[in-house]
Amino acid sequence: MSTSVDPLSRERSHLAASRSALRAMREDVEALDIRDVTANWVNAEVLAHQIGERIKALADLSDTPLFFGRLDYLHAPGAAKAEGAEGERFYIGRRHVHDADGDPMVIDWRAPVSQPFYRASKTDPLDIGLRRRFGYTGGDLTAYEDEHLSDPAEEAATSKLLQQEIERPRVGPMRDIVATIQPEQDEIVRSDLAGSLCVQGGPGTGKTAVGLHRVAYLLYAHRERLARTGTLVIGPNKSFLHYIEQVLPALGELEVKQATVDDLVAHVEVRGTDEAAAAVIKGDARMAEVLRRAVRSHVTLPTEGVVVVRGSRRWRVAAYELEEMVRELLDRDIRYGAAREALPQRIAHAVLVQMERSGEAPDDRVQDAVARSAAVKAAVKEIWPPVDPAKLVLRLLADAEFLAVHADGVLTEDERKTILWTKPARSVKAARWSAADAVLIDETTDLVQRTHSLGHVVIDEAQDLSPMQYRAVGRRCTTGSATVLGDLAQGTTPWATRSWQEALTHLGKAEAHIEELTAGFRVPTDVITYASRLLPHIAPGLTPVASIRENPGFFAVRDITEDSQVIGACEELLRNEGSIGLIAADARVPALAEALTAAGLGFLAPGEETTYETRLTLVPASLAKGLEYDYVVLDEPQAVVDGEPDERTGLRRLYVALTRAVSGLIVTHAAPLPPQLAQP
Repeated sequence: MSTSVDPLSRERSHLAASRSALRAMREDVEALDIRDVTANWVNAEVLAHQIGERIKALADLSDTPLFFGRLDYLHAPGAAKAEGAEGERFYIGRRHVHDADGDPMVIDWRAPVSQPFYRASKTDPLDIGLRRRFGYTGGDLTAYEDEHLSDPAEEAATSKLLQQEIERPRVGPMRDIVATIQPEQDEIVRSDLAGSLCVQGGPGTGKTAVGLHRVAYLLYAHRERLARTGTLVIGPNKSFLHYIEQVLPALGELEVKQATVDDLVAHVEVRGTDEAAAAVIKGDARMAEVLRRAVRSHVTLPTEGVVVVRGSRRWRVAAYELEEMVRELLDRDIRYGAAREALPQRIAHAVLVQMERSGEAPDDRVQDAVARSAAVKAAVKEIWPPVDPAKLVLRLLADAEFLAVHADGVLTEDERKTILWTKPARSVKAARWSAADAVLIDETTDLVQRTHSLGHVVIDEAQDLSPMQYRAVGRRCTTGSATVLGDLAQGTTPWATRSWQEALTHLGKAEAHIEELTAGFRVPTDVITYASRLLPHIAPGLTPVASIRENPGFFAVRDITEDSQVIGACEELLRNEGSIGLIAADARVPALAEALTAAGLGFLAPGEETTYETRLTLVPASLAKGLEYDYVVLDEPQAVVDGEPDERTGLRRLYVALTRAVSGLIVTHAAPLPPQLAQP
């Protein structure tokens, strides 16, 4: 690393000038007068909102570096290459900044000219003479580090600033990794919008960050299209979404919605829970066929014709003609509601044909009037009655005979008994719906009326979704694409994904490309090596994560006799900088909360933002997935395993808990450790 004062001073001057330019850009937007360019108050409100969002996007975050790298090109790129002249220099940052003349001072990391910052190497320098990384303390530029990619005399070395950025202590929500994206991650981030992707990544491989940065990149590259069609990030729970919610705004993207699968299917209030066996069956893809049959069973083939009176004339559509219309609509297998809307028009058209044959000249208004006539409405109601999705699912789960008819050959008798309610609810509102029931209602709703499709959907921690939940998500991107993120080894539901190809088929994206990330940037070597002892028992055949961290991290396993020693481990780690997570089996959380309070240690619940004053979070093992802390105390591994319905799920839950630490882990236990953690 160079210690020259002049280059560092020049870079600091460029940072100060860039911040001034960003302030000027923001002030220009704030000064816009829209009074003379809006035709009405609606346009004024829309434009004012857009200007407000633009002002937010131009905010200068004082503790966030405006740029983190620099590229010096060797030659003037040709017309077919990126812009630039010989010796041209680009500063790479989170957003574009230009001066008063419109010349760029900072280039957005997503721009094509920025790509070599992530992809260039000694073997393929991509016409880059110098790549410079910057080190910051708070918002102050304090160091730089150079790589002369085209100089054969300079050996390739691991970037110290890159390592420091990866290992930098974290307090508060998840932050972006825009300064540390690796080549294999960048390839995923910049994949084309048209194709769906599945990323299998073990703990610490950055799959969540890669997915979020992919959203930011797609919004940059396809902004107009995605502004029309929308984007959505789906996470496993509210705590996780709260943890990641600041990543996209930090990259200047404010319009991306976030939700859980439960949010997507919230047609009814969920107040009940299922036994694991019932939840597995309700989440099975076979339920889609049961629901399809139940919906279509409402259609009754006509036995009588329809007589339409128009003035002094009576027009009759015979029963056999109606039956042909109904069968044709059924054969087309279009949505129930769309077919129900089409049927009166088919009947009206048959009447118009008769009118024309008799010498009349009816037009479209006459056809619409016939379609809305009382006789046609009555016939349609009898043949193709409306279906209420929640009422249909209520009947399936409460009426053994109705379920048996429509699940015949699909579910076994024992499976039907497992999902039947022991005490049938009287009404939709009175029912104690479970999360799996809500997904069934969503499936039924789509059978009746098409679900709106978005342009791109990102699903994180996808390995925990049931086949029916995958279908629910897939309905939200039938005309768009998806990025699926997960780790088969971290599946902690009884219906956890067995293979990505199977999951992608349920999602409706069987053609999606599957990528695997195996380089670990977050979890220290000693920690991931210890956790990987579980892999042969929870995901045989899966490639273990290989930590690329030079720092092995702090790791200890301690045999204890009382809870005060767990609290002591937390106090020990709090002497370090950064966040602390105390992770324990859900049943152990109340006792540990009491012990922390008695010791005078303030603590937070998952989803509550850590601050420099309160850096300790008490985390039930069931909510640990996706979260990360600088240091972790893991209490009683065997209790984590025992808290799940079966051993494999328990060991997977333990694997998740063991891999939440960025810098150090202390495992405390009074009970014997699970034998699977023994030295292989």
